[in-house]
Amino acid sequence: MTQTNIAGITNVALCNQTLVRAMERAHGLPGIVCFYGFSGLGKSFSASYAANRHRAFYVQCKSTWSRKAFLEAIAKDMGLHPAKTIAGLTEQVSEELMLSDRPLIIDEADHLADKNKIFMVMDLYEGSQAPILLIGEEKLPAKLAHFEKIHNRILEWTPAQPCEMHDVAELARIYAPGVTIEEQLLINLHSAAKGVTRRICVNLDGIRQFARNQGTDTVTLANYDQPMFTGQAPRGRGAF
Repeated sequence: MTQTNIAGITNVALCNQTLVRAMERAHGLPGIVCFYGFSGLGKSFSASYAANRHRAFYVQCKSTWSRKAFLEAIAKDMGLHPAKTIAGLTEQVSEELMLSDRPLIIDEADHLADKNKIFMVMDLYEGSQAPILLIGEEKLPAKLAHFEKIHNRILEWTPAQPCEMHDVAELARIYAPGVTIEEQLLINLHSAAKGVTRRICVNLDGIRQFARNQGTDTVTLANYDQPMFTGQAPRGRGAF
């Protein structure tokens, strides 16, 4: 998979444009942006592209992290030897953001909002004025609305979108390389997955494996007899 392969996918482009908006903002405008949406829409996949393209520092928050663990993770991604205290870590990370002139991407930012740790983001921003991209689930904007100081510093809110048909075609080149898939089969796949990127990728990988097992490089409605993955668990025996 290359950067060129995924650049045209809708949510990859939206995420990248959102980060660029913060990076190219006019003087005096806030530099925190937010990319949010339902699970499975490829937000982290998109963040990886943006991080690689712009050499952004990247951290994916964990539900168990303390304030110190969050800051230590960023410091380690920066290649720094983490300071001993939270205050020292905040200063250390802020300084590196300022001197490096590189953006920061914080994935799964819901965990910070859920545990009232989101003000650490404001501390890092105020200490560096670096572009910061927050990524989270569909309720992240509502969660941040409870923290006025952060909410007022959001430059742009960008919702992730369900995959469109052209996205399915692009993803097919990535997850089923070398396999020609009939257009109607891709349409059926898109419908079954309801535009959810993760489900589309699972189905495409299934088509790739089917083609390999059958010794063919062309998969059509006529020869593909596998059920589409919809995200629903199969019913147990005796279920009505």
